[in-house]
Amino acid sequence: MSSIGTGYDLSASQFSPDGRVFQVEYAAKAVENSGTVIGLRGKDGVVFAVEKLVTSKLYEPGSNKRIFNIDKHIGMAVSGLISDARQIVETARTEAANYQSQYGVPIPLKYLNQRVSMYLHAYTLYSAVRPYGCSVVLSSWDKFDGPNMYMIDPSGISYSYFGCAVGKAKQAAKTEIEKLKLADMTTTELVKEAARIVYLVHDELKDKNFELELSWVSEQTNGVHMRVPSNILEEVERTAKQALQDDSDSENENM
Repeated sequence: MSSIGTGYDLSASQFSPDGRVFQVEYAAKAVENSGTVIGLRGKDGVVFAVEKLVTSKLYEPGSNKRIFNIDKHIGMAVSGLISDARQIVETARTEAANYQSQYGVPIPLKYLNQRVSMYLHAYTLYSAVRPYGCSVVLSSWDKFDGPNMYMIDPSGISYSYFGCAVGKAKQAAKTEIEKLKLADMTTTELVKEAARIVYLVHDELKDKNFELELSWVSEQTNGVHMRVPSNILEEVERTAKQALQDDSDSENENM
């Protein structure tokens, strides 16, 4: 009975006999069905790359973005249910504003991470609510702490990362990220690698259309989280497509 969740998946506050909370696992499954999100932390900043799946040709380009500004210095990338993610974004912005109002300085990322992860965890404790069906990645840079990045799971667990991936192709993306020497790379180099990895792990057969979203926060941007300028975005997309084509050509030659 417990292995398939029958009777033990009706409440987020109920454990199965083998110690599992099925509603949290269902939330994680919702994240796995979403587009891939990649976060890369280098020596002078953090880069986000999001594979935003486009399920209809009728959608307006640029709608339903998955990268948000929480404060001037903090960015958030989300994977999973976008409606759930927007609620987390609002909560994070409120926490950042409250901290600024109370202490007179922008909120450090580690404190925002703690508050948001506690908020997500609280929604796994009560039978009247359900866990959020999304994972979020937070980033910032400042001259004292340098670059920082955290990823929070639907369960409320969070870790600090040099490189992380979540979503449909997270395993393939992690394999590619592990090949990089992230601590020695600049944000300019990270942007190219992030775009290349997203194009590499994208499944053409299942999901034909997608939009690439890129953002960065670094020493170059003066600690301000912003989207990668369109001219650089177009250039790295071109490079990523060319690299993918070159790999495909070399494979065909070897065959």
